[in-house]
Amino acid sequence: MIRLLVVDDSALMRRLLGGVFGAEGDFEVAFARNGDEALAEHARFRPDVITLDVNMPGLDGLACLDRIMLDRPTPVVMVSSLTADGAEVTLDAMGRGAVDFVAKPGGAVSLEMDRLGPLIVQKVRAAARARLRPTLRLAERIRARTGSLDGASAGLARKPTRTPAPSPRSAPLPAPGPPEGIVLVGTSTGGPPALDALLSRLPADFPWPIVVAQHMPGSFTGPLARRLDGLCALNVQEASRPMSLAPGNVYVGKGDADVTIARRWSGLVVQPVPARADYPWHPSVDRLVASALDLVEPNRLVGVLMTGMGRDGAETMSALRARGGRTIAESEETAVVWGMPGELVRTGGASVVVALEDIADALLEMVP
Repeated sequence: MIRLLVVDDSALMRRLLGGVFGAEGDFEVAFARNGDEALAEHARFRPDVITLDVNMPGLDGLACLDRIMLDRPTPVVMVSSLTADGAEVTLDAMGRGAVDFVAKPGGAVSLEMDRLGPLIVQKVRAAARARLRPTLRLAERIRARTGSLDGASAGLARKPTRTPAPSPRSAPLPAPGPPEGIVLVGTSTGGPPALDALLSRLPADFPWPIVVAQHMPGSFTGPLARRLDGLCALNVQEASRPMSLAPGNVYVGKGDADVTIARRWSGLVVQPVPARADYPWHPSVDRLVASALDLVEPNRLVGVLMTGMGRDGAETMSALRARGGRTIAESEETAVVWGMPGELVRTGGASVVVALEDIADALLEMVP
């Protein structure tokens, strides 16, 4: 049985989520109405996974998440609204240790839950199997247990970061020009912190553009790009329109759509395109890589597949390697969910398999 703690101040949401997971037959579910009750149930019930509402009276979702991660780190799926503010707070939560998020149903909640229920169950199952890094906020946990960490320094009094302070750029951005190659990055569950770890280790003068397909709703990819732009030396932007590919730039595919490489009179561009039903996840990693292979020599492409459930990207990145390209898979030891990179390894499509903190170095070795 999977022990699930549902934390939500809405009685209707608790009842609906309880019904969804109760019907699965292998969940034991406990409930909490606010952050304080959640902490008490966390200690008593010792859940395997938690769904945590962002907005609650009293101890809100972020403050509750901080305490969970300091007391006994447990996989947490945030329940968030699909608004700009909701995206900012949710990305902040993932930076603090949350594994994934699901959209809070709007409108006719009961009808929406019928539609969203299978996805919520899938995400919670994946989170229950997620691997939390032993070093996750380790210094804070030690200070909290020794009494040297107060609430403010633990993040309990912090507000969501609206605009991260930009990190110093190590060199001027390269002038736009035809790229010699392209790095294609795919990720899903646990992706935002993984992207932070990868991109923050690359210099501003990295010679190839980087295109990212991160499974996310459309209201989240813009805030994600802005957040990453403030945390790394590269120039990060959402590919919300056709954009010329240029070195020193990272293009995050717009959510609820797909992202592809295309050729215009001015050269190669990255562009959003309507999502296709034959690709189950969006932005689709497989569709991104396939579009690049149609236009760029494989030896001028590097694919990077990081944490995420499912197998999106494994087939096309395996084809990329078979045709002379290079690929990097995140190792099982660091991936929150070793679905996507694990499939790439199982199909023999990974040129190298490395821990998250070593992906940037591997990439720098592959890109001239």
